[in-house]
Amino acid sequence: MKIIDFRFRPSTPDAVQGMLNNKVFGGMFELFKYADRAKPEPIEKIVADMEKQGVVKGVVTGRDAETTYGLGSANPGIVALMKQYPDKFIGFAGLDPHKGMAAIDELKRMVNDHGMRGAAIDPYLARIPADHAKYYPIYAKCCELDIPIVITTGPATLVRDAVMDDAHPRHIDRVAADFPDLKIVISHGAYPFVNEVIMTVHRNRNVYIDLAEYEEQPFSEGYFQAANTLIGDKMLFASAAPFMDFQEQIALYKRLPFKPEVLENVMYNNAARLLGLEG
Repeated sequence: MKIIDFRFRPSTPDAVQGMLNNKVFGGMFELFKYADRAKPEPIEKIVADMEKQGVVKGVVTGRDAETTYGLGSANPGIVALMKQYPDKFIGFAGLDPHKGMAAIDELKRMVNDHGMRGAAIDPYLARIPADHAKYYPIYAKCCELDIPIVITTGPATLVRDAVMDDAHPRHIDRVAADFPDLKIVISHGAYPFVNEVIMTVHRNRNVYIDLAEYEEQPFSEGYFQAANTLIGDKMLFASAAPFMDFQEQIALYKRLPFKPEVLENVMYNNAARLLGLEG
């Protein structure tokens, strides 16, 4: 089975150490015992393991939360990774909406000069919901460039000053209505708002979803029921590596209650279509 991993950051020693030292997510990592689960490995072994597992592409989403949390752009590191393995990794430019036109310039540069294939934002880290006006120039530019955008959601467990409501899917539903040509990926399943995000994906042709990290949380059974009946053509596999081991996540997805044809769509076909990799 061919696989596209839609949320993949290689677990190199530098990446793992950087996450362990991250002050913003330190409480979350301690709670979930990330230090005990982390498996730092050289990039060569990671790529070899991707090949063994059938992972043909890894989408590496950037992050820029400099204004609110002092987390500078991860884009330069992603550019370096893409240069090292141009056939394996696809970069999505992380953007800080508070930077205004500088964020637009960054997006254009990352796409036009460095070959990135999408954008990525984090409403809970920006402390403004996805339908805030500060994002709208980013959405418009994504439409112009014909690239998708990943909107990171989830409960932001123990992240200081972050609130879940900024990542509520109702805000994304508004964005999808205002930008019907914008291809949106809701990352981390908008957990815990399972029912609301299912209908947001179902009722908007332009909205996709990944479940990264929340496949086995309370109420997650709704995701799989919906995949088998309503949104199986718009769900994407995303391992959330290195926070989760991508090989273990692949094994998990093969055990989850997807219909066989839905599993093939989730693991590869939906992402290939979204990224224009079909054929």
